[in-house]
Amino acid sequence: MSTIRCDVLVIGAGAAGLMCALTAGQRGRLVQVIDHANKIGKKILMSGGGRCNFTNTGTTAAQFLSANPHFCKSALARYTPADFIEMVDRHRIAWHEKELGQLFCDLSSKQIVKMLVDECTAAGAQIRANCGVDRVERGSDGFRVHTAQGLFHASSLVIATGGLSIPSLGATGFGYELARQFGHEVLPTRAGLVPLTLSGKHQERFADLSGVALPVEARCNGQRFRNSMLLTHRGISGPAILQISSFWQPGDDLRLDLLPGFDAGDWLRTMKRDRGAAELRTVLSEVMPRRLALRLCEQWLGDKPVRQLDERELRTAAQLLADFPLVASGTEGYRTAEVTLGGVDTRKVSSSTMESQLVPGLHFIGEVLDVTGWLGGYNFQWAWASGHAAGHAV
Repeated sequence: MSTIRCDVLVIGAGAAGLMCALTAGQRGRLVQVIDHANKIGKKILMSGGGRCNFTNTGTTAAQFLSANPHFCKSALARYTPADFIEMVDRHRIAWHEKELGQLFCDLSSKQIVKMLVDECTAAGAQIRANCGVDRVERGSDGFRVHTAQGLFHASSLVIATGGLSIPSLGATGFGYELARQFGHEVLPTRAGLVPLTLSGKHQERFADLSGVALPVEARCNGQRFRNSMLLTHRGISGPAILQISSFWQPGDDLRLDLLPGFDAGDWLRTMKRDRGAAELRTVLSEVMPRRLALRLCEQWLGDKPVRQLDERELRTAAQLLADFPLVASGTEGYRTAEVTLGGVDTRKVSSSTMESQLVPGLHFIGEVLDVTGWLGGYNFQWAWASGHAAGHAV
């Protein structure tokens, strides 16, 4: 097979890889991008319900989880949401803010992929799909990467292979294997931004409420997120649960405020005063989905007329509504997880260039690193920022 020579070889044609390629290409570097998948940017295409939550205007380092929390600051500061929005606007892609700084395409995530590919093409970066890697070697003259489409020889090698989440889209642990090959430590990985599962009696109490959604505040390990929760036939999902899942592990105490924005005790006392003849299920059904209100009364709260609740019963009911203990048994795993927590230890990677401190010319970007954002466009912003940082350094 022929040898394809380039300045920069990027393994992975996702968000971070394409951003790195277009940035390096714009600097005059000869860039090749390879990906084992049959289609470019699969994860971008399915994100945000097909509309791609491409950034968050409120991005700071505080929205990222890492064993090295300061690592992401430099790249995020040098490539901001405003920088990416400028490119989106230049390509005349219409967008809107949904909530909490989350920006989405008006039409389709395909527009973001096309924009990135067009920018790569304009910068002379060549992208190849269906190009699996057999092995990677490093010599005195750079990196040799043996692939299904021939031998690539590059001065700089950028690992943009992502994490383990959503294997149906082609996710593998290949990037972690390469990191270990070159002496890097890989911190333990687990599914993040993922639905939680219930089992046993906890699952039995809620299984037939699948499809019920309501606003909650989910709390675990000092973190709290207020957003919607969805009951599923296997457990719980929805934005509030996906957010808290990154901070939860089996055995951790998980609590839900089922009436966020209310003081449950004050509200119950008001109901007792003003609606005393009404049953508890009736007044609860006015502030949460009726099916859930009925289940809470059946299983935990009883169903007296509100006027019959004495002060102790009022306090007990208020405590349950404001601090409901939910015993989750696990997560749905990488199959449905939006991100992978853990990854390549950043302590041996430059925070300004994403270059390995062990192997000159080797760079790691995006989700393969131990940097994981909250739900809401933060992980895309990390992909853009880390890709941009490496693209300027290679």
